Amino acid sequence: MNLTSLDLNLIVALRALLEERNVTRAGARIGVSQPAMSGSLARLRRYFDDELLTRVGGRYELTPLGQVLLDRASIVYDLAERLFATRASFDPAGETREFTLGVTDYSVTVFGAELARTLDREAPGIRLRFVQIPAAVTDVAGSLLGTIDGVLMPHGIISGFPATELYEDEWVFLVAEDNPEVGERLTREDLSRLPWVTYQRAYDSPAVRQLGMLGIEPQVTVGVDSFTALPFLIAGTRRVALIPALLAERLRGTAQVRVMQPPYDAVPLREAMWWHPVHTHDAAHVWLRETAVRVASEMQTSSDL
Repeated sequence: MNLTSLDLNLIVALRALLEERNVTRAGARIGVSQPAMSGSLARLRRYFDDELLTRVGGRYELTPLGQVLLDRASIVYDLAERLFATRASFDPAGETREFTLGVTDYSVTVFGAELARTLDREAPGIRLRFVQIPAAVTDVAGSLLGTIDGVLMPHGIISGFPATELYEDEWVFLVAEDNPEVGERLTREDLSRLPWVTYQRAYDSPAVRQLGMLGIEPQVTVGVDSFTALPFLIAGTRRVALIPALLAERLRGTAQVRVMQPPYDAVPLREAMWWHPVHTHDAAHVWLRETAVRVASEMQTSSDL
């Protein structure tokens, strides 16, 4: 394939056609006439040697190839848009733009809130949008990073993409304040015999893998897709849960639970900001990453006091 022979405007038309599944609506979306959009569809059909859209009853549906191209067209469009938005310099005090970061409820509560406060003071024209990291992030990391500005995630989940270190957190356990089966110290025997509440995502997998290496097999009775819900699922029960220490501190007092140290040397959680290589030398992204590192350093220093 020779890109020089292609009209790259067809990427815009392809995305609109596949997402709208209607020539008229696709044309209105990108500001071209219905005949012009029909011409683009014809060119795309010739290029791919496929109908892409086929009429079924009173509507159009995507062909199998059209379905495959749907996600790819969106990723390519977003990457191209970000590529041509790249600037050699960036003035945060005077710029107006939006950054989108993939997060979990843990990372947005512990770090995202601090970053947002800093940007509000130093770059009032900058908007932050936090989106939930998909459960299958290890399988879709490339496509995800191609459509947003970065992901806040610890080491041990994805690899092969640039990242900058943010901060380190520890793991602690939660037990109910009135749990009579747990004394002043949590034991490995407690972890083996008591029921667990677990976070149902890959996010804590290094810590969970460590438990297996120690011979501790959690008896999971409740799974939840939220770290911040853990204290409420522990209070008034026999259960235990593993939770990052900085989040446990921020949730202190929200539920009647005790925070307890692990009965072993728990592997730390090392939070980082990951991004697609296309952003590496973009001045705006360099500023965002440097600001994130500074905010994380200040947060870490404060938490260590």
